[in-house]
Amino acid sequence: MKSKLFLIAFMLMSSFCFAQDVEISGKVNEAATGLSMPGVSIAVKNSTVSSVTDMDGNFSISVPTGSTLVFSFIGFESFEMVATSSQSITVNLKETAKTLDEVVVIGYGSQKKKEVTGAVSVVSAETLGRLRPVKVEQALQGTVSGVNVTTQSGSPGAGLDIRIRGIGTNGAAGPTVIIDGYVGELGLLNPQDIETITVLKDAQAAIYGTIGANGVVLVTTKKGRKNQKTSVSYNVYTGFQETSRKLPTLNGTQYAALLNESYANGGQPLPFPNLSGIGKVTDWQDQVFSKNVPLVSHDINLSGGSDKITYAFSGSHLDQEGIVGPDKSNFLRNTARLSLGADLSDNLKLNTNIIYTYFNRKTLNENALGSVLFNALNISPLQDTRDENGDYTLVPATSGFGNEIINPLAQIDNTYNDYNYKKINGTFGLDYTVIKGLTVTGRMGFNTANSGSKSFSKIVDYGPGKIYNITRSSVSQATVNDNSYTFDLFAVYQKTIAESHNFSFTLGNTIFKEWGTGLSATGYDVPNNSWQFADISLANGLPLQKSAGSYKYDERRLSYFGRLQYDYKGRYLFSAMIRRDMSTKFGPDNRVAYFPSVTGGWVLSDESFFKQNNILSFAKLRASYGSLGNDQIGNNLYTALLNGEATYVFDNALTTGTAVGPIPNPKVKWEAAKKFDVGADLNFFNNEVTFVADYFVDTRTDLLIPNIPVSGILGASAPGSSFPTINAGDVKNYGLELALGYRKNLSDDFRIDVNYNVTFLKNKVTKVDNATGFLSGGGFGLGEAAARMEVGKPMGYFYGLKMEGIFQNQAEIDAAPSQSGLGSQSTQPGDIRFADVNNDGKIDANDKTNIGDPIPAATMGFNINLQYKGFDFVAYTFASIGNDMVRNYERNVPNGNRLNYVLNRWTGEGTSNSVPRVTTGATNNNVFSSYYVEDASYARIQNVQLGYTFDEKLIGKSGPTKVRLYAGVNNLYTFTKYRGYDPGASSGASIGGGIDYGFYPVARTYMIGANINF
Repeated sequence: MKSKLFLIAFMLMSSFCFAQDVEISGKVNEAATGLSMPGVSIAVKNSTVSSVTDMDGNFSISVPTGSTLVFSFIGFESFEMVATSSQSITVNLKETAKTLDEVVVIGYGSQKKKEVTGAVSVVSAETLGRLRPVKVEQALQGTVSGVNVTTQSGSPGAGLDIRIRGIGTNGAAGPTVIIDGYVGELGLLNPQDIETITVLKDAQAAIYGTIGANGVVLVTTKKGRKNQKTSVSYNVYTGFQETSRKLPTLNGTQYAALLNESYANGGQPLPFPNLSGIGKVTDWQDQVFSKNVPLVSHDINLSGGSDKITYAFSGSHLDQEGIVGPDKSNFLRNTARLSLGADLSDNLKLNTNIIYTYFNRKTLNENALGSVLFNALNISPLQDTRDENGDYTLVPATSGFGNEIINPLAQIDNTYNDYNYKKINGTFGLDYTVIKGLTVTGRMGFNTANSGSKSFSKIVDYGPGKIYNITRSSVSQATVNDNSYTFDLFAVYQKTIAESHNFSFTLGNTIFKEWGTGLSATGYDVPNNSWQFADISLANGLPLQKSAGSYKYDERRLSYFGRLQYDYKGRYLFSAMIRRDMSTKFGPDNRVAYFPSVTGGWVLSDESFFKQNNILSFAKLRASYGSLGNDQIGNNLYTALLNGEATYVFDNALTTGTAVGPIPNPKVKWEAAKKFDVGADLNFFNNEVTFVADYFVDTRTDLLIPNIPVSGILGASAPGSSFPTINAGDVKNYGLELALGYRKNLSDDFRIDVNYNVTFLKNKVTKVDNATGFLSGGGFGLGEAAARMEVGKPMGYFYGLKMEGIFQNQAEIDAAPSQSGLGSQSTQPGDIRFADVNNDGKIDANDKTNIGDPIPAATMGFNINLQYKGFDFVAYTFASIGNDMVRNYERNVPNGNRLNYVLNRWTGEGTSNSVPRVTTGATNNNVFSSYYVEDASYARIQNVQLGYTFDEKLIGKSGPTKVRLYAGVNNLYTFTKYRGYDPGASSGASIGGGIDYGFYPVARTYMIGANINF
């Protein structure tokens, strides 16, 4: 009996021990940011026992020994652990691969990614954090298919141009940027303030009507989270810059030998009869380009929230000096941002976002004949930088050096340009839920900016006869005030019928106004010929009155829009939009326009006949068609203004006065775009592999063509007047976009994210209805037009003579058409042979033809992100294939320096068929031809970065929640055969943008940085 009682007691004790609970406590953080995560569910598997983290991410739960705990939160991978003993732990949840439930901003609303029926691409804050771009636009290059970003210059603070699906206009071709609902400027934002960038590329942008033809970029800034304890993140990086490229100019001996040959071929005495006594040689590019040029950036962010209020505050500081003349070309930017959200009641919510931006930029003369780099390339390497007195040397006045080439170091030292800009912009919005499913939003966005510029021209002598000599000092100052506001009032009603039919109705209006003033003046005889005294109030030279100018503008737009979105069980998707715009930029006859569009989608993978498999996990087909507009044109083209000049007789004396300016066109209207897109979204292997394909056609009509000839009796030839601008052009862009991504956690420690995209593009002008059938632009040499817009050709194609090789002997010259119509009466062996395109037996201007296309046939990006334990590695690359550029940074004067490709010049029969002879004599070799057009295809490693995030155990609980250190290189290397500084640069002009006057190269930047979260 005792033994039985003992056995029973033992079994009870064993049972008690087995069922004993353990206490698990700790904290849950985001793996990527180190921020605490409130609201994370902690549940015991196969049980009803559960808990939730508090607003600091802390938790505590009592569970049976041996049970499995599951930590889960929407958008993050679940984490499981077996509870074996009481302990305190830290759990870091990782974001899941992008899911179909991800919300995408589409303009005046949002949709789940699965339901989007347009061509939409998103760049996340995560991507911006990896790239660390100085300017936001750089983050779109290579990360979004169909988007091409070109630099206007590599100088600090220089603008960048965004082109979405080609160039659709001969005017302003950049997309409209909407920041939290209002029209803004992308380049002024601190990249670390951005949560997402959404690019609308097709008819999905029709909700924006007359401002959507060039595409729309929607920016959402970061906001605080509810029930989140204040978190602080501090990001800093510093580094140094250097030029990414030097051009191979001739050294001293090569230069002297080439001049000897050139002078001998021209029948002149040799300038260097003794090549052994060349003496000191100057590498002018080494003199102009600085090394170890500093760059530093700081930004701090605070965010958090309670049950009713969310808040976020950030500040940033960027200081970047230029690689050419660091103290004369630098950029400083400071920003501050405040975001507040408040639940004023259960039905009323307030959202505000205010951004302040200040920047100061100093610049040098660049991308033009006579720029600093132009002079560095063309000046003689045998000239010293300074003379025996320590003064800058002067380029000789002989005709062999021309009148443009000057000492570039003196040019830098004597350049004084300063520009400062202050802007405050933001939005105030209220969301009111009237009834279930119906929300009314009122939102006011605003921009107000003030800028001031000052340039000083000091008395300076660059040498006898130089066109840049200044004999009288002057100072020019200007101030500009620009303002705009956007008021949106719209309602969104969502309704589900019979659990299958889902409707969303959007109805609203937008009021937009922009206005501003500008004032400029120039004064002469600056005291002491000094920048310190360069002020308009002190420049009191005769005449005492300053030359001054001013302007004022006030433009408005009133819009109404509506959108219907419908889906059946999330399977059949449909959207229809219409917008009515009225703009003061156009006359009464064309002030109003309507922009309709439709989009549709079909989720095949939700169909009953679609068999579930382990390969294709999601499939959607979609199509869109719509009409959009572009009103980015000059103001008041429809009406006459008194901004011309005329001479009148008063009291028997001639007096200069005001007259009617450019002839108006009351029928002028906005450009229209018909956009068609058909696409497919496919996900494979449980959404680990994504594939997106789009075929698009963008047909732009009513392009504005300036200077359409009319009767001279209307006064178009008067000073300040011109022929009218008329809607007389059409252009078509069509192509294919492909994007492939792979994202997976290969193990608990190793994660991979790889993306590739490619865009194939064709551009063709279909109409130019003016007297000539073409529109010229750009310039080559001293003014020859080099680019055109013409029917059947790409926008801005290069127009010149076609080179067929080099004449090898006199017999070939005698058998070829005469080139005397080009200017030079003498053609000799070694000169360029031009094609007789029209077969009329002579070479003249009528033989000019298409010799190059500045628009790339294909662009692509390849990006990789690897994470292993605490290490992370990223690399971003971009490639442009098939674009041409014009080499126009060389001055064709006898004594100018050359690039070393001239070492392969023609020196006798059979020596060269690609580079002509050198001579001081007159030839036709300098006429614009395909000899100066080069393939500018390139592939660029844009960003490489290696980082390490320290384990929280090493940091300590009382310290930061995350510490990441990294090192990286931006603009690491460019693979190209193009001879110039930057094959990816453009002036931004639709016609002539690919002409290279010596683009300031984008700097290579080596940096180290840290991301610290508290």
